[in-house]
Parts: sequence; C-alpha cells; structure tokens
Amino acid sequence: MSTYQTLLYYCYSPIENAEEFAATHLEFCKSLGLVGRIIVADEGLNGTVSGTAEACQRYMQEVHADPRFAKTDFKIDVVEEPSFIKMHCRYKAEIVHSGLRDPLVIDPNKETGKHLEPEEFMEMKDRDDVVVLDVRSNYEHSVGRFKNAVTLDIENFREFPEKIKELEQYKDKKILTYCTGGIKCEKASALLLKEGFEEVYQLHGGIIKYGKEAGGKDFEGKCYVFDNRVTVDVNSVNPSVVSTCKNCGTVTSKMINCANPVCNEHFTQCDVCGWEMQGCCSTACMEHPHKREYDGTGYYVKVPQPVNVDKISKRKHKNFPPKETTSL
Repeated sequence: MSTYQTLLYYCYSPIENAEEFAATHLEFCKSLGLVGRIIVADEGLNGTVSGTAEACQRYMQEVHADPRFAKTDFKIDVVEEPSFIKMHCRYKAEIVHSGLRDPLVIDPNKETGKHLEPEEFMEMKDRDDVVVLDVRSNYEHSVGRFKNAVTLDIENFREFPEKIKELEQYKDKKILTYCTGGIKCEKASALLLKEGFEEVYQLHGGIIKYGKEAGGKDFEGKCYVFDNRVTVDVNSVNPSVVSTCKNCGTVTSKMINCANPVCNEHFTQCDVCGWEMQGCCSTACMEHPHKREYDGTGYYVKVPQPVNVDKISKRKHKNFPPKETTSL
C-alpha cells in the first residue's frame, strides 16, 4: 500500500517573474503526480501539496535546491490518502492576504518577531509577563486554540491591522504570536513591532510543528487546515474539545462547509444537526435552489457555479463571510 504525505510550507523570498514561475512550478508538481494548492507571489511561496512519499521527497529536494527557497521548513503529515483532488499553483499579490504589500511598511525578510521553537514557546507561554496571541480568523480559532490565548474577532487575516489598537493594552507584555504554520505570524509580528510593541515573538512552524515536537500540550481542540482534512489533531498530551455545534450548542469538533455553495461557511456542526439541517448552517441556506447534497462529511469538490448566483448577497449576509485562500 502506498504511503501518502501532505506537506505544509511557506517561504518569504523574492521571486522575479513570479507569474511565469507559477506556471512552470505547476507543471513540475503535475509531473510528480502531486495535488494541492500553492500561492506564488513576488514575495515568496505558500503551499500545501500532497502525494506519495517518494513524490513529496523529490519535491522537497527540488525546492531546497533552489537558493531562494533553501530555508523552507516543511511540515510533513502522513495521510491515508492525498489531501486534495487537483493541483493548483496560482500567482497572487501576496502569499497570505494581509493588505500589507508595501515592503517599506513591513518586510518579513528584514524584521519579524523573534522565532521560538516549540519547546521554547511551551516554556514561555504561561508566564505572567506574557500574552499568547492567536492571529488567525474566527472560524480557525473557534475549533481550536491555545489555552488562555487572546483571540481576535476577524473573518480574514487582512482585518488584523485594524485590531492593533485593541492590543495596545498589552504593550508592556511579551507578545507570543501563533498561527497554523507560521506564515501569518511573519507579517503580524512585523506589524506589531512597527506599531511600537517592543517584545514580540512567534511560534516557529506554528501549531502544526508544535504538535509534532512538543506534543501539542495545552492546545485545546483541533487545528484547522486548508485542505480536504479540514481539521487535524495536534494535542497528544492533554487533548480537549472546545468547539460547539452552531445550531444546537452541543460540544463537537466536527467542522464542515455549508451545503449552500453561495454561503460555503466553515462552521462546527454535530452529526444530528448535520442530517436535520442537510449540512446547512441555517434554514435560509436549506432553501437555496443550488444546495448541494449532504453525505455526512460536509466536504464538497468545487464546481463552477451558475451565472445567476448572486455573489454580492454572499458578502452582505452576516452568515456569508468572505473566505481566505491557503494560509498557514
């Protein structure tokens, strides 16, 4: 039986002709039989790819062979099957959408919070002079977060700069930032430093690496990931469940996508409500004419939507927040 792996990684490193690189890189990934989602920008790479162990090993070797990406830190998960259906590699303005594109404002290659290895983070996180800050979006930290962490009410990481004023009460503390794989912390910690926070740190490799190297101690719930698995376990020391069903309030760790393709909201829902609500987050979504058939998983392969779908209403409806692309 083949052994499959899923690789999570990012690398801030300038890429010339990044759009052309994205097209070439896509063909390379396809030649290895990989599936996944990669974002290429002038500032670097951000991706999750999945395939056989041999293909993943070859991919990591080729990436590390390029001097621009030699420092890339891959987080490797062994999986029963590939974590994606197709292979996508696209050029975008940023490798994580923050709205902070100007390198004169922040540049992760020049200044970020001090990187803490998982064991260092674990040793520091409970000190009285420390604040642990989750820089991820609502749907991510709703299903799992560090014990006593400060979370932000944001639907997308691009809203993070707007929350800086709310964090000023912690300026006399050491700020320990964390996210899924580290990529958001590179920009979040850099912005905090620019805004006058003096002692800013970040969890190197994020929650995923912390789970592998420190057992995930005190991470409550599950970690949201940007692939078909949706969430993964990281805590093997003192695991717990912190999320509840959106519809009935029952404790559950199951996260799905709403069966209404226009909504597609990420939310937690117990199995009982899942079948009763047909995989929808609300009765309004249950009545949508293009509702997808719920099979108990809450995962749907993306298909082109009808041209008459009113996507503007998606953004106006409080249950239809705009979604982020791959972000580690």
